[in-house]
Amino acid sequence: MATSKGNYGKTKYICSECGYNSQKWLGKCPNCDSWGTFEEEVDIKRTLKNIQSEEVSISKISEIEIAKEFRMVTQYEEFDRVLGGGLIKGEVVLITGSPGIGKSTFLLQLSEEYSKIGNVFYVSGEESPRQIKQRAERINVNSGNLYILNDTNIEKIEKVVLEDKPKVVVIDSIQTLYSENVNSVPGSVTQIRETTLKIIEIAKKHEIAFYIVGHVTKDGKLAGPKLLEHMVDAVLQIEGEENSYYRIVRSIKNRYGSTNEISIFDMKENGISEVKNPSEFFISDREEKNIGSIIVPIFEGSRVFLFEIQSLLGTPNFGMPRRTVEGYDRNRVEILSAVLSRSLNLDVNSKDIYINIPGGIELNDRSSDLAVVFSLLSSVNKIPISQKIAAIGELGLRGEVRKVSFIKKRINELEKLGFTGVYLPKSHESDLKKEKIKLKLNYISNISELIERVK
Repeated sequence: MATSKGNYGKTKYICSECGYNSQKWLGKCPNCDSWGTFEEEVDIKRTLKNIQSEEVSISKISEIEIAKEFRMVTQYEEFDRVLGGGLIKGEVVLITGSPGIGKSTFLLQLSEEYSKIGNVFYVSGEESPRQIKQRAERINVNSGNLYILNDTNIEKIEKVVLEDKPKVVVIDSIQTLYSENVNSVPGSVTQIRETTLKIIEIAKKHEIAFYIVGHVTKDGKLAGPKLLEHMVDAVLQIEGEENSYYRIVRSIKNRYGSTNEISIFDMKENGISEVKNPSEFFISDREEKNIGSIIVPIFEGSRVFLFEIQSLLGTPNFGMPRRTVEGYDRNRVEILSAVLSRSLNLDVNSKDIYINIPGGIELNDRSSDLAVVFSLLSSVNKIPISQKIAAIGELGLRGEVRKVSFIKKRINELEKLGFTGVYLPKSHESDLKKEKIKLKLNYISNISELIERVK
């Protein structure tokens, strides 16, 4: 593209992964080594006159008054908890997720909830008002304070929003918006950046909360510049398997709440409903005793969830043993199997190992190490484990079982759901000595002790 006239400067190319700038298009980014990530961008020249006309105010931090934080809450308590207690005035929340995961359906239901407080604008650049109405009827959404705006011009949207000043505005999606001040197509790096900046400006100046839908690429990353995630106040990701009815809403970033919070929802024909007890969802459909299956309490955000670790061992059909892992770190499985083979003299490395975490969630907490080893040991010896037994602990390379965080909260969750015993690091014995705990606490300092307990 040649040099533009008016408010436009020279064309440059920017890497959507790391933000590296280049005067010409490159197939591979020299900064982050990513392929095919350079997109065309136009430098917008701000005139000195406009900058000088803006008033700048400065205040002493000791003189700034903070009013009590007001949060807009919904009937979905689990979702409000992920936001940090509810939606704040002027907050900009980015919602991401793969196509068909339920982003638009969920936001339509949330729009009805917020319309009980005041007017809500649902701005769609992908569906017509009739299509949105059909989906609204299917999920029983009908509110006199919910308005549909079918436009993609950010200047027109700004004009309509500032005339009425609704409580909440939903943008579905940011990739469809464009600004007249930018000479590039909708969805480009420049357009996404400029339209998002305009949305943030409206939100902060007029205390209007925004939900922005952001599409993801085929490898699960947010489409568009990485800068978009840094600009907004919160980033929520909707996860779930294609063939599963359950959806997980995860907080990846939150300026007004805890990160890594998750909530579980059930996707039905008439909309999405929250799962009140997520732990029961993750450990449902279990027999009284199971071979290669054990429960681990994992700390996610500010609460504890119970997850089931499943393992299966097999004889390789070919020379190289397989490692098939779902919901867990494959490299961590390699390490744990090596530690198990060395500490207990068990032939695990030559076997096919299959690890599964039911529920479609990824476990990254090292406190699940002991549970994985328990599960593998049960599969090797074909010894069933009671469904009322859990295991907590991180493993070192020498087989030592290390302390984990929030041990009391994890044990409380196990007690609440009727568990009778738990295996945990011996280093926690002094911490729990004075606590009134009904569970049988089986302390372990090294996994070599397991050979006497699981035979």
